[in-house]
Amino acid sequence: MMEFNCVQFLQNKTILVTGATGFLAKVFVEKILRVQPNVKKLYLVVRASDSEAAMKRLRAEVFEKDLFKVLRENIGEENLNTLFSEKVVPVAGDISTDCFGVKDSNLRERMQKEIDIVVNVAATTNFDERYDVGLGINTFGALNVLNFAKKCVKAQLLLHVSTAYVCGEKSGLLREKPFAMEEIRNEAGHQLDINFEMELMKKRLKELHDQDCSDEDITLSMKELGMERAKLHGWPNTYVFTKSMGEMLIGNHRESLPLVIIRPTMITSTLSEPFPGWIEGLRTVDSVIVAYGKGVLKCFLVDVNSVCDMVRYQWIWWQTR
Repeated sequence: MMEFNCVQFLQNKTILVTGATGFLAKVFVEKILRVQPNVKKLYLVVRASDSEAAMKRLRAEVFEKDLFKVLRENIGEENLNTLFSEKVVPVAGDISTDCFGVKDSNLRERMQKEIDIVVNVAATTNFDERYDVGLGINTFGALNVLNFAKKCVKAQLLLHVSTAYVCGEKSGLLREKPFAMEEIRNEAGHQLDINFEMELMKKRLKELHDQDCSDEDITLSMKELGMERAKLHGWPNTYVFTKSMGEMLIGNHRESLPLVIIRPTMITSTLSEPFPGWIEGLRTVDSVIVAYGKGVLKCFLVDVNSVCDMVRYQWIWWQTR
């Protein structure tokens, strides 16, 4: 019944999806086109020089994948191409910039008039990402998406994909609740200040450029800074730290916009739809599983009394009052 209601809800809706070439976004787009072909329009944001290059990326990295084989078999190649051309609008953009850096004012205005739902899947998932990159995409990029959604006159929802590991290295019962910036303090008692983190990063980056450091040295220094700041505030790596700060920003600035935050754990492959076991490359725990299956990894060092919990996802919902 819940799935039926969701399918009905998406009818005649216009949806914006960021990070459209990523694993999760592909599955999301395929599902919509397969179960609700009467969706009005899908604006798919990808990094590209222009809309033509964006569509080329979408075809090569999304629509031509085996993930779409069930839909292709159900309606045929010609009808599938027609569905793409009628429903999909490629958007060459980057969430680390205001309004995704979309230069075409007519396209921006059209999007802001038409979009009903914004789904932010874009992220950098490298654990030791450069601090400038992590802040730009995972933290302030999330805020850019929120600000764009607030400009959409018909917006009913912002769905933001985070990660379960924003909990950091805390132990015990972790209650499902939003982050409040004023509650985050390091061991010295200093409160987390996201704007300070951005200014600190910019200052370090300027120093490195002023010293005429090589690109390799700048990358290494930015990675070290990210890990240093993450651990200072109680997170194990730059990825989950910057994702946490992204949650804080959009939770703090959402105003009246309905916001849903989904916190998945490790995403490996499809369970059943469009078919079981679709996977793209080796991600997260996949490489460990493959290594064990091939006999390369002979054993796991674990506590035999430990319990492994497989969590599908966690979510938070701020309801408009």
